[in-house]
Amino acid sequence: MTNYLDFEKPLAEIEGKAEELRAMARANEEMDVDAEAGALDKKAADLLKELYKNLTPWRKCQVARHPERPHCQDYIEALFNEYTPLAGDRNFADDQAVMGGIARLGERPVMVIGHEKGNDTKSRIERNFGMARPEGYRKAIRLMELADKFGLPVITLVDTPGAYPGKGAEERGQSEAIARSTEKCLQIGVPLVSVIVGEGGSGGAVAFASANRVAMLEHSVYSVISPEGCASILWKDSEKMREAAEALRLTAQDLTKLGVADRIIPEPMGGAHRDRATTIANVGKALEDMLAEMDGKDAKKLIQDRREKFLSMGSTGLAA
Repeated sequence: MTNYLDFEKPLAEIEGKAEELRAMARANEEMDVDAEAGALDKKAADLLKELYKNLTPWRKCQVARHPERPHCQDYIEALFNEYTPLAGDRNFADDQAVMGGIARLGERPVMVIGHEKGNDTKSRIERNFGMARPEGYRKAIRLMELADKFGLPVITLVDTPGAYPGKGAEERGQSEAIARSTEKCLQIGVPLVSVIVGEGGSGGAVAFASANRVAMLEHSVYSVISPEGCASILWKDSEKMREAAEALRLTAQDLTKLGVADRIIPEPMGGAHRDRATTIANVGKALEDMLAEMDGKDAKKLIQDRREKFLSMGSTGLAA
């Protein structure tokens, strides 16, 4: 681990001490640190379990934003075969914040589309930190239309703080592009499944996640606005993000109760970034299961199921 979250600082100290002992032992072969390092490892494991036993909504936001979480490109490379990327919106440009193309999930041909945040400074700038511009949503529309034409199920992987709010994006019709992408999700006559793998921020996420089935990773978040943005509007103080996170009901656990999400995909202890391979495998299994649930349904039934899902959201409510 190289990146610890604020609430993980005590854990960082313990794991750091264990690593120091092992480094000393590597430098001096006569030193025997196994017992002491093992005790520290156990203490760290117990503390990790305690920290993640009952995460607050704000801490879940922090975990969902962890820079080492698997991103869209990681899932595509690990889960899909014969991936052929498709670029451009055929109107203005190719938005690097959105990636997608034709692939196979096992033996099933699919269209996969997702937000990509990047994994280092250079790629994050190129990907605009996963904040799509209008051309990104228009690219997604183009790929969904292509999938509909050829009868390919659509898989979307959502991980964005929200659509890019810059001047150029607004000039090119950001809100219209988001609305059209959301509309296209609801119109296509093929199965559409979505996984919130990190942040599901605002309309930028809804434009990909208006699906037949929506799954969320255990520590992902999905909300109309970020806690910081909500706090700035309601209390004129972005430092009240903890209170905002509580009020927004943005966790996977809350959203399954409300009917916004259909299932929760478990993460390894300590979050997806601590065991990326297991996380990716869990997402792959969930995708296969969700697609299997829609086998045999015709276009009319798929569209009707999607409509009913969204009309019924929130009907069960949450206990006050």
